[in-house]
Amino acid sequence: MKNLLVVSLTLCCLLSAPTFAQDKLKSEIGKLDPEMAANKKASDGLDWHDVTTWDVEGRILPSQERQRWFDRLPSSAQKSVTKSVWGLSRDSAGMMVRFKTDATAIHIHYKLLKKNLAMSHMPATGVSGVDLYARDADGKWRWVQVARPTSQEVKSQLVSGLAPGFREFAAYLPLYNGVDSMSIGVAPDCKFETLAPRSKPIVFYGTSITHGACASRPGMVHTAILGRRFDQPVVNLGFSGNGKMDAAVGDYLTQIDAAVFVIDCLPNMNAKMVSQKCVPLVKQIRAAKPDTPIILVEDRRNTNSWIMPARDKHHTANHQALETAYEQLNSLSIKNLYYISGDKLYGTDGEGATDGSHANDLGFMRQADVFEPVLRKAMQK
Repeated sequence: MKNLLVVSLTLCCLLSAPTFAQDKLKSEIGKLDPEMAANKKASDGLDWHDVTTWDVEGRILPSQERQRWFDRLPSSAQKSVTKSVWGLSRDSAGMMVRFKTDATAIHIHYKLLKKNLAMSHMPATGVSGVDLYARDADGKWRWVQVARPTSQEVKSQLVSGLAPGFREFAAYLPLYNGVDSMSIGVAPDCKFETLAPRSKPIVFYGTSITHGACASRPGMVHTAILGRRFDQPVVNLGFSGNGKMDAAVGDYLTQIDAAVFVIDCLPNMNAKMVSQKCVPLVKQIRAAKPDTPIILVEDRRNTNSWIMPARDKHHTANHQALETAYEQLNSLSIKNLYYISGDKLYGTDGEGATDGSHANDLGFMRQADVFEPVLRKAMQK
């Protein structure tokens, strides 16, 4: 009888332990982050709209097969691009979903590919956040709110207390994390209209800076800023540490019906690489797209290169190599070719970068200011 009692008590403890632990965990989460607990409760009873049912901008060649819906490159690229480029292409950098609603509160539910939500020099809002914008009464894009992820699955009220009105919204997806699923939630009595991706994107091929390092949130990368200024879709093919004017990436550039191609790879290259690869890449694009403008961008100078002679010499050599390639292409009568100098991309006061190399929000805004007139001239022509 004594042994039976011991077994019964042990079994009861085992059965009750998970429930107790879960209840305690929920209680602790609520104490640590009351807003998260409130957001999860507020998300009950909503109408959820899966963005994969109407597509996002920035996802090239959507008709081609993908391993994951939110991958930037089709599955065929795994066999042709480098392993590093393929891995980085799983990030959702540059993707944006548009919709209209009269909801006064908007909720977000998304699952991330990677558990690392932030980096040492870039916050979780930029690495893994979803950044919401809306058009104001004048039709201009204005910032609304950004998700602040604390786990791989985010289900929360993104914003509430919005002014009444049926308006257009745009949600930028995470820069340095991938997305496995994403839905927008609104109250059942709200209007909700999906907006299909627009055509003729501005296509950027570049490095970690193009990828988005180190923006505080996805909407603050210069590519996104320019997309709003021109009110035009954007494709972000920035590959951190691996933007090297590769012909394998060029094979996918040439399949995009672009408004303009911006080649901004020099931060990952040296002068020898530029001399070897720039002219062939431009010829590759021009053979497939005889009229689409192509913009070549010089290497930005590190904001501390003024006191680091070897680094400054590297930038100067890169600039000279690109200028030589540009002159060679002009001598070959390559049309619709444009050039952006790198010396002032971050400004001239040394304040435009997080770590000397990667732009902060100020640096991204300054880059957009330098890019804008060249893009405008190229696309108007």
